[in-house]
Amino acid sequence: MSRTLKRHAAWLSVLALVLAGCSTAGKPASDFREEDGRAAARTWVDSEFTPSTLAKDQQMAEMEWFIKAAAPYRGMEINVVSETITTHEYESQKLAKAFSEITGIRLKHDLIQEGDVVEKLQTQIQGNQNIYDAYVNDSDLIGTHARGDYVVPLSDYMAGEGKNVTSPTLDIKDFIGISFTTGPDKKIYQLPDQQFANLYWFRYDWFTDPEIKKQFKAAYGYDLGVPVNWAAYEDIADFFTNKVNGNGQIAGKKVYGHMDYGRKDPSLGWRFTDSWLSMAGNGDPGLPNGLPVDDWGIRVENCRPVGSSVTRGGDTNGPAAVYALTKYVDWLKRFSPKEAAGMNFSESGPVPAQGDIAQQIFWYTAFTADLTKPGLPVVSADGTPKWRMAPSPHGAYWKDGNKLGYQDAGSWTLLKNTPAERRAAAWLYAQFVTSKSVSLKKSITGLTFIRDSDIRSQYFTENAPKYGGLIEFYRSPARVQWTPTGTNVPDYPKLAQLWWQNVATAVTGETTAQQSMDNLAKQQDDILSRLERRGYGGACAPKLNPEQPAQQWLDQPGAPAPKLADERGKPETLDYDKLLAQWKSGD
Repeated sequence: MSRTLKRHAAWLSVLALVLAGCSTAGKPASDFREEDGRAAARTWVDSEFTPSTLAKDQQMAEMEWFIKAAAPYRGMEINVVSETITTHEYESQKLAKAFSEITGIRLKHDLIQEGDVVEKLQTQIQGNQNIYDAYVNDSDLIGTHARGDYVVPLSDYMAGEGKNVTSPTLDIKDFIGISFTTGPDKKIYQLPDQQFANLYWFRYDWFTDPEIKKQFKAAYGYDLGVPVNWAAYEDIADFFTNKVNGNGQIAGKKVYGHMDYGRKDPSLGWRFTDSWLSMAGNGDPGLPNGLPVDDWGIRVENCRPVGSSVTRGGDTNGPAAVYALTKYVDWLKRFSPKEAAGMNFSESGPVPAQGDIAQQIFWYTAFTADLTKPGLPVVSADGTPKWRMAPSPHGAYWKDGNKLGYQDAGSWTLLKNTPAERRAAAWLYAQFVTSKSVSLKKSITGLTFIRDSDIRSQYFTENAPKYGGLIEFYRSPARVQWTPTGTNVPDYPKLAQLWWQNVATAVTGETTAQQSMDNLAKQQDDILSRLERRGYGGACAPKLNPEQPAQQWLDQPGAPAPKLADERGKPETLDYDKLLAQWKSGD
């Protein structure tokens, strides 16, 4: 054979080896064998994926499906991203590794700040460049996602392109937040991965102390208990800050009847967009969000946002919204530690664990794990918390049927500009970390429930006392009144940033509460107007109502409601143990 032919034959041999090492889909070579995946699955099921609501043979059957479904994508490296919370740390450190070992798909799960997740998402959408193969982002963007043309509706995907990579054991109906990720067209756009609510938090040991109860009854004429309304919350805040034991101290230490935060910071916006106005009574009844006026004060007609300002039929600057902002500022200054006004969300979160706070009206259950650590002033020697959580008290404008609080639902989102094969592999991972095989252990780790089967598991029945009322809340019918931002908000990133900027001027005294909400409502309407001109959202695009005198809207039934002559009302409390009994009986 000539030297030229030898070189040609050698080149062909190399080419043959290269081609043999690549799948027909052009993916990198992988020496992964299915038996390797089964062995890894058995190890993970026996060690990490326990307890589970599934028996071990059911877990192995679920893992077998993932092994088979992953075959076309082995050797690929998939990149996903989420915000940094305990649940996602567990996924990134444990479940991503398990997924890779079981399926042969290399998985990189990045953790970044929530604002950065949204920024990356927007960059990928606008630049048409695939940065991540899947995102966990808040379902608060459901109104944005459903109106855009960049998200893959999961309802369509599971029935069509992604049918072969959709688990037969996914069990969509078991997800307690699936209504949060459903658009006005009734399509599911996101898959919930973690959820937590903002509830009322209080020192159960202080509230049940006979001497403290006696002092409160003497001062206010009614029993100390879980406040049903804001009038009672205000009295309790005043009592612990100024009057308990005659000097606002317990065991010789200064205590406070309220905790909050007020620094000019993006997190100040969450303090309000996370349902504070609806807790006051803003908007209309209707779940998961008020209709036709939602908890941001945005009115919709046939899925089209028509205005935020009272002059357009909205309630962002109505009496209930102004009352909500007024009470927030008043309580922050009168009843919380002086440092609170200079704190942001992250800085204020650990403060109740220090043992000086009697109650907090706006407290996220994502802090549960951090407030149950042994040795804390708020944890008893036997490991049970000295505190409890309960339903949030409502403001004077609140009506039966209104939502009563916020529930965060970080959810898996697939984008259309992600290559189909990468999207399919990422969808497998999204289902893996929400599967019944792993979700109970993930719930125990992060306490951010997504499945009803986990909430009602034997494990949480036996361990409920450790969690200060969290399990009882999620098992109660009350939980449906805690929902994320709904579909009325057509562009969450643009609208949300207006809130913290306007609330901050009220905290500093640069503007009155009315001026702040007037400015916010006008700015929201300006953005809705720009979206209207662009036709953003198609049939559900904004279409602003013409302005009319505010009184014409205030005189009509529903939101916006006219100013109440008495914005305090009669204070009302409820015994916590009786509340639990009501929940357990299904009331």
